[in-house]
Amino acid sequence: MSRRAALASLVAAMAAGCGKVAFMAANVPAAFGAYRRHPNIAYGGGPQHRLDVYVPKTIPVKPPPLVVFWHGGRWSFGDKSDYRFVGAALTELGCVAVLPNYRHYPEVKMPGFMDDAARAALWASAHGGEFGADAHRMYLMGHSAGAHLAALVTLDPRYFAAAGQSAPPIAGVIGLSGPYDFLPLREPDVQDMFGPPQRYPESQPINFVRSDAPPMLLIHGLKDDTVWPKNSRNLATALRACGAPATLKLYPKLLHADTVAALSLPARGRAPTLADIASFVRQGGDNQAALAAAGAAIS
Repeated sequence: MSRRAALASLVAAMAAGCGKVAFMAANVPAAFGAYRRHPNIAYGGGPQHRLDVYVPKTIPVKPPPLVVFWHGGRWSFGDKSDYRFVGAALTELGCVAVLPNYRHYPEVKMPGFMDDAARAALWASAHGGEFGADAHRMYLMGHSAGAHLAALVTLDPRYFAAAGQSAPPIAGVIGLSGPYDFLPLREPDVQDMFGPPQRYPESQPINFVRSDAPPMLLIHGLKDDTVWPKNSRNLATALRACGAPATLKLYPKLLHADTVAALSLPARGRAPTLADIASFVRQGGDNQAALAAAGAAIS
């Protein structure tokens, strides 16, 4: 099999959510990265309330950004252990990465998995400093259903409020192939997990855009027929219309899983996902430094 065909098979298997071999191919090189992994830390009382923390072996003098990444899987499957390559890639950028699990449908419906997203983000904000990260530079990130979690928990304040806390500082959101504007709901299981019908609008991140939303990086493949690219286009347009910063990156000829698969070493050349994330996070740090300098000058 050619390298190109092998990469296509890896991506297709990951997209199908049934490719343990594909995840192994992505994760084997990641096991030798320059990071320390702290697995299965509890952020809640249930068996799915566990997360892994990835820390660069060399922490710079200035505390690095903190990135929380939620896996995809149609809100009904997936596991953080399959995405070790994501944690490794983020530590390459000098970030501390937190990869949580969350409860899936049919164990819970919405807002169950959204409550878990809020809990995990609050845990990361409270404990990121223990791993050397700057909790005030926390980015929420996800692929597919995980991107939905990251965007909705950021835009709709009810989930942090339900956890009994104020929203933590969020420096930005990074969404890979995310569903943000996906009404009408046609599949029976999706109708059930987001139902009853009068609550469907509450599942849509686009319905909660606001001018004070943190910057968002929305990445999508133009050949994605699992989550249509219009989701990222529409959310970026809505954010910009209300004055919130949004960066839209559309990758030609790429499928649903390509955007996250490109974070793995075997498929790194397939899309510029890692470079675009690096630029987005670096820009956030530059903006923070500029704001701090401006505040010092005023004082």
